[in-house]
Amino acid sequence: MSTFLIESEVFSISELSINGQIRDREVRVIGEDGQQLGIMSAREAQKLADDAGLDLVKIAPTAKPPVCKIVDYGKFRYEQSRKEKEARKKQKIVELKEIRLSPNIDKNDLNTKVNAARKFLAKGDRVKVTLRFRGREMAHMNTSKHILDDFAEALAEEAVVEKPAKVEGRTMHIVLTEKK
Repeated sequence: MSTFLIESEVFSISELSINGQIRDREVRVIGEDGQQLGIMSAREAQKLADDAGLDLVKIAPTAKPPVCKIVDYGKFRYEQSRKEKEARKKQKIVELKEIRLSPNIDKNDLNTKVNAARKFLAKGDRVKVTLRFRGREMAHMNTSKHILDDFAEALAEEAVVEKPAKVEGRTMHIVLTEKK
């Protein structure tokens, strides 16, 4: 299903009204070469499109009055799908990688986890650092926050804290993102 952006709204190609499906009393019409033909009834606009041997497509249904364009619908759909593919190619999907720690982690183990986080950040991913508590460790949750702070401090040159330390059940976590 193809979608495109008009006036900061995304519409699917299948949601567009064409020719006889346009039931509005008045529409703003744009000609095949892009010039504005003005506001007229939907019947008049359809007659203009038929005379040109093209289709009348409602491209901005939420505008007042709705905007219709006289185009070759097959070519219009093809161009919109091409634009959508180009936009998808240029998108960068940012993943959220998780690194798990425990409250009694050693310095060397912490450094290993910091290096792993550096690699994730270098790729452009976000990193969620989770501190898991088990059993008696739950009694000392507030004193273990310094581990997450040390982790964020070790990555201070490459990363910034997106979400500060937050406790959820048996875990405490922060989210780091690459510095811009």
